[in-house]
Amino acid sequence: MRFYADLHVHSRFSRGTSPALELPELERWAAIKGLAVIGCGDFTHPAWFERLRSSLAEAAPGLYALREGPGAGWRPSWAGGGPRPLFMLSSEISLIFTQAGRVRKVHLLLLAPSLETVGRINAALGRRFNLNADGRPILGATARDIAAEVLAIDERVLVIPAHIWTPWFSLLGSRSGFDSLEECFLDAAPAIHAVETGLSADPPMLARVSSLAPYTVLSNSDAHSAQNLGREASEFDCPLAYDAIAAAIRGNGVVRTIEFFPEEGKYHHDGHRHCGVSLPPHQARRRGNVCPACGRPLTLGVLHRAEELADREDPGSARFAYQVPLRQILARLLGCGEGTRKVDRLYVSLIERLGPEFAILQETPAAAIASVEPRLAAAVAAVRAGRVRRVAGYDGVYGTIDFAAGDLDG
Repeated sequence: MRFYADLHVHSRFSRGTSPALELPELERWAAIKGLAVIGCGDFTHPAWFERLRSSLAEAAPGLYALREGPGAGWRPSWAGGGPRPLFMLSSEISLIFTQAGRVRKVHLLLLAPSLETVGRINAALGRRFNLNADGRPILGATARDIAAEVLAIDERVLVIPAHIWTPWFSLLGSRSGFDSLEECFLDAAPAIHAVETGLSADPPMLARVSSLAPYTVLSNSDAHSAQNLGREASEFDCPLAYDAIAAAIRGNGVVRTIEFFPEEGKYHHDGHRHCGVSLPPHQARRRGNVCPACGRPLTLGVLHRAEELADREDPGSARFAYQVPLRQILARLLGCGEGTRKVDRLYVSLIERLGPEFAILQETPAAAIASVEPRLAAAVAAVRAGRVRRVAGYDGVYGTIDFAAGDLDG
């Protein structure tokens, strides 16, 4: 079975998330987007874990569905007749520790096969760390030790370095990361099978680093609101079961990833937000990696770090497709903000008539889209072909993606 999955999301218990980020809202937006499997997010948080235990029932081996019916709010008419999205048990943890004489800050995504396993993980971590403080808890432990600990509880758990290039909190980040996965995980490295791209990177950037070749590349949204589900995702071709998905991840069996244009991410270029300075790596290196406006160190972005570690040309084997969220495209077509009623009305109409967002953006023939909205068909064709203008993000500032002149004429 072929399906889309977004396995890295959050709940309302994580800092900076929407207060509406509850299970019914996640399920509703997963159906609208066309995601068959989504992470539940934040399973280490005690209050959220209790909600998971009371609200979810196993609907496929190792995957869960809501016990109650669909939540309130609009959902497309076709969604009621199809299979409901399933939840995989997931959580992101933040590790801050000292290794090899440096402070390291690494985020890991944990995927678990059962509520019983999650209960045991939470009990073990809760004896040493405060899991109540945040849905994404901060743990003072090494990546190696946490990986070994959770895998000793259940060897079916997947430990995945999250958004591996992000400067401040990632395995390969310029500010507090390592130069390789093996350097980070030490003797636990053979138990790691996948890495996550993050919004500011894409698979070709990873392909230039030969040490990453053994690892499956995954992409996920890291969504802090339900509407952002699927801004990145992974496509699988396997049975709907935890072990089957885990086997695909362990065996490099992911069909492809769905990617932001990496320039749109917040850390693609080098820069200094305070001074409004954004530089590509070659210009930053010419300036000694310091801000030309104030003389302080630049935040070195994902592209800089990828070039620093690259030891080969892109071999061209990366399997991925770029995607711009439908609301973002509609806002550009209508000349207004993504949260406006005009965008809402057109978005609902298109989803009702054409199906899930992922189908529209990835699969629906341009002629079928054109029969409903010609300018949207032109925009989708431009995105699929990569005919977009890209202004790179830097130092926490999102980049922008726009369409070339003439591409929206329909």
